[in-house]
Amino acid sequence: MATRDPAAEGAGEAPPPPPPAPEVSILVVSYNTREMTLACLASVIAETPELPHELIVLDNASADGSADAIAAAHPDIPLIRLAENIGFGRGNNRAAEAARGRYLLLLNPDTVVRDRAIERLVAFARRRPEAMIWGGRTIFADGSPNPSSAWGRLSLWSLTAFATGLSVLFPRSELTNPEGIGGWGRDTERGVDIVSGCFLLIERAFWERLGGFDPDYFMYAEEADLCHRARALGARPRCTPEAMIVHHGGASERVRTEKALRLLSGKATLIAKHWSPPAAWAGRNLYRLGVGLRALGYGLAARLTGRQRHREAAEPWAALWRRQAEWIRGYPPAGER
Repeated sequence: MATRDPAAEGAGEAPPPPPPAPEVSILVVSYNTREMTLACLASVIAETPELPHELIVLDNASADGSADAIAAAHPDIPLIRLAENIGFGRGNNRAAEAARGRYLLLLNPDTVVRDRAIERLVAFARRRPEAMIWGGRTIFADGSPNPSSAWGRLSLWSLTAFATGLSVLFPRSELTNPEGIGGWGRDTERGVDIVSGCFLLIERAFWERLGGFDPDYFMYAEEADLCHRARALGARPRCTPEAMIVHHGGASERVRTEKALRLLSGKATLIAKHWSPPAAWAGRNLYRLGVGLRALGYGLAARLTGRQRHREAAEPWAALWRRQAEWIRGYPPAGER
C-alpha cells in the first residue's frame, strides 16, 4: 500500500512559473516633464504591441508632480521615486539595475514613439549585431529633422571649428562641422561615433560589461563617454532612419544658459578623462576662445545695432564666459557633489 504524505496533501498545485523575460527593457528617466513623460509612455505602449517589453520609469525628484501623475496613469509600470536629482547618467544606471530584458533602450521623457520605432530598432539590432550600440532618427514635433540622434567624436579639429565659428558658418559640411556630422540628413543608415542617449539601444550584458554610464557625468556627454569605451571593446555604433521618434529636446532644461553650462561641463569632463594632458589643455582653451569670441561678437552687435535679438544672443555667452570656472574643468567626481 502506498504511503500517504500528509505534508503533500492539501499543498495545492505548484505556483506558476515566472513570466518570461522581456526582449527589451525601456528606461525612462524623468525630471519636471510631467505631460511629456505621460505622452512618451502612452506612445511606447501604443506603438510597441508585438515586442515583449517592460517599461521602467525613474523620477529624479521632479517638483511638478510627475511621479504622482505617472503612478496614477500607469500603476502597472515600475516607478522609482528619488528624493534628489542624481542626473541622467546615474538615473539610468539605477533604472537598469531593475531591468530583465536582453536589450536596454534608453528613451528620453521628451520623446514620442512613431510607427513602431522601438520594434524597428530592435529588428535593426538583430540585423546588425556587430554594431553593439544602435540608434534611430529623431525629428521635431513639426516633422523637421532633429539632428541630435547621433554625433561625431570630439577632437582638436572639431573644437577648432567651434572656436573659429566654422561649424556655424558652414554647418552642412562634415569637414567644418564634424561633431554635428554636417551634410548627413539622418535619412540613411550609417555608422556613427556617438548614438544619443535620447534613443539608444544596447544589449544589457554589454551595458553591464561597460559598467553603464560613468557616474561622474551629471548630464550631457555621458553617451559620448559610453560609446568611446564601447568602441575600445569592438563596438561600431550604427543608426537607422527606419526607427523614428519625435524628440522635443532639452525640455527639462528651461534656462538656456544652464543647459549650455551643463553641456560644456560634460564635454570638459570627456576631455579630461580621455585626452592627454597637453591635448586637454588645448581643448579647454579652444572652448574658452569660442565662448569668449561669441560673447564679444554678439555683445558688439547688440551695442552697435541695439537689436533685441543680438542682446538675447549675447546674454548666454557672456554668462558662460563669466562662469567659466564652473565648467572649464568638467564635473567634479560624483562622490564630491
